[in-house]
Amino acid sequence: MKRRSIAKYAAVAAVLSLGLTACGGASGSTDAKTSGTVRVTLANHVWTEGIKAAIPEFEKSSGLKVELTQLGEDQLSDQYNVKLNAGSDEIDVMMYRPLQEGKAFAKNGYLADLTSKVSSDAAWDWKDYQEGPVKATTVDGKVVGVPIITEREVLYYRKDLLKAAGLEVPKTMDELEAAAKAIKASSPDTAGFVARTGKSAAVTQFSSFLYSFGGDFTDAGGKSAVNSDAAKKAYAFYGGLIKNYGPANVSTDMSWPEAMAIFTQGKAAFYTEADSLYKNATDPAKSKVADTVGFAALPAGPAGSKPYNIPSWGLAVNQASSNQDNAWKFIQWATSKERTLEAQKAGVPGPRASVWADPAGTSTYPKDLAEAITVSAKNGVGHDRPQVLTVGKAREIVGGPIVATITGSDGSAAADTAHDAFQKFLDTEKK
Repeated sequence: MKRRSIAKYAAVAAVLSLGLTACGGASGSTDAKTSGTVRVTLANHVWTEGIKAAIPEFEKSSGLKVELTQLGEDQLSDQYNVKLNAGSDEIDVMMYRPLQEGKAFAKNGYLADLTSKVSSDAAWDWKDYQEGPVKATTVDGKVVGVPIITEREVLYYRKDLLKAAGLEVPKTMDELEAAAKAIKASSPDTAGFVARTGKSAAVTQFSSFLYSFGGDFTDAGGKSAVNSDAAKKAYAFYGGLIKNYGPANVSTDMSWPEAMAIFTQGKAAFYTEADSLYKNATDPAKSKVADTVGFAALPAGPAGSKPYNIPSWGLAVNQASSNQDNAWKFIQWATSKERTLEAQKAGVPGPRASVWADPAGTSTYPKDLAEAITVSAKNGVGHDRPQVLTVGKAREIVGGPIVATITGSDGSAAADTAHDAFQKFLDTEKK
């Protein structure tokens, strides 16, 4: 599944050029190292638009020229597959998805080791980065990327429905279930809870429930853990919320657009989803309940509130580049505290703790959402899917018990089946 762009800027992303945008000359026309040029490949995203507008500032201060290639996600993947596989040095800086392709890129030797670089500049301050995103951009003890865009799972809810029912905002999973049950009972046409249901799509959002129940996709030894007691309880809880208190005749192929539509059309009281999508719920042009939406941290399970806190995108240096020092200068600038603050003010959630602590960094967010994000960043887990090389296949396997539970099948048996299949998958990846 492709990572999400921030909804407020979806229209911008849709009209971006899918070709090349060059600053400082035609790509590949000269030797980058000797000409003082940095070749940067970025995805179509609002973060990219902000950086692109500021590139003249970087060029003036650094004396370097930037050749920018800007592509849609599919084209970006295609270019990486061709150029990185060929060992091409035509890319210096690359925008990549740490949790989707980061582990595979690192194993294949595509990403330069940045460990010494991130720790050598106290003013730039690697320690300012949140723990979850740092873990996601670290592979086998080596820092291979710098997070630029983050997201966490939070609770969306209807203030008006809770007030009418005399309910408080749930702080625990048990309270969430009780509130969903009460609202569904009092208003059968309104779902108590909605979330993603698709076998693969739901995995990222289910992950926060899994962690909060004390589980994970794998154990400390790297073995499958999807049939542990904690995992089985998490599958039963997540699927049970949708089966028992979800929309009538709910489908089992919903990703975020379908689930969000149910919530924004006023058909559900609670919804758990990535914070980066919040504008879909608060924009009156898109949401019938824009004026009544509230946000809270993910309710705590037996192991506490442990939502994912992950980087959806990061910047890395191509290992094959002969221009790595200049590539790092660009990354240093693009991920500085100042640039991160500017991006966050434009609606791009950043990975730096200092920016979230700065009132200017939260000034454009609803107050309760900013508070929920701050809490989630502290408690967050740095992955929202199995940490493997072939992510898509793994999601299909571990997502099976979600669908089984929603449809009323034996969730425990489905977890056992998924465990066996996932372990075989893990064994195969190690060969």
